[in-house]
Amino acid sequence: MRKLLLTIVGLVALAATSVAVAHGIKGAESERAVSATFTASSAAHVSTRTCTSTDAKTIAVTNGTYTGTASGDPGLTGALTLRAHSVVNTTDNVGVVSGAFRIAVANGRDARGVFTAVYDHGTIAGMLVGRAHDPGARLLANFSATFAPATGFTGAKIGGGTAGGSAVEIGTGACRPQIAHPMQSQARGAISALSPDSITVNGLTCMIPAKSRAAAILPRFGLKVGDLVEIRCDRVNGQNTLARVVKLP
Repeated sequence: MRKLLLTIVGLVALAATSVAVAHGIKGAESERAVSATFTASSAAHVSTRTCTSTDAKTIAVTNGTYTGTASGDPGLTGALTLRAHSVVNTTDNVGVVSGAFRIAVANGRDARGVFTAVYDHGTIAGMLVGRAHDPGARLLANFSATFAPATGFTGAKIGGGTAGGSAVEIGTGACRPQIAHPMQSQARGAISALSPDSITVNGLTCMIPAKSRAAAILPRFGLKVGDLVEIRCDRVNGQNTLARVVKLP
């Protein structure tokens, strides 16, 4: 199995600040440090689906749109919208969050771009890349926040002492959707107890619904304690409930 190791530990190369870079290396013109903070806790269009991985972990995949306000450097101040896609192993509480952002800057064009971060027990840390309000400037920044898929981002930082991150290993493999199957139990043998509400066969006791096909069959068979039967019961609302009864010769 090929595995990708994604490691974001403090983003040392950025020296814990974000930078706006113009036109690549060419003498490194107009590099300057910028920073901003934001909260985007107004969530909309949030949908989550879950599955079980091949190593029996529960995986939650969530897509959502989150809005709020960013403040700090003038080029990073304004109404903020993030569209995020999170994949979280809820068994171990780690995962990855990625998506796109847009900040409606008052003067100049909007700042916008994409981000990728590691999720670790409710916090994320990663990198944000995009275009600043100045048409000639690119934005490359550390990025961290507290994140919950259902409610969004709080205490977020773009540069300005962004918190260090964790590391996750992302492996290939199937993830099966979680489908609820009723638990079933069966028993064969003599009826040891029988009432209008329940039947017991070979140690298995099942409740008898008042209106069900199984309940209708009981008087037709004229069943009584000592008769040989086979029963099948489904787990319904925490109780074994009679679903099928067959009288044996």
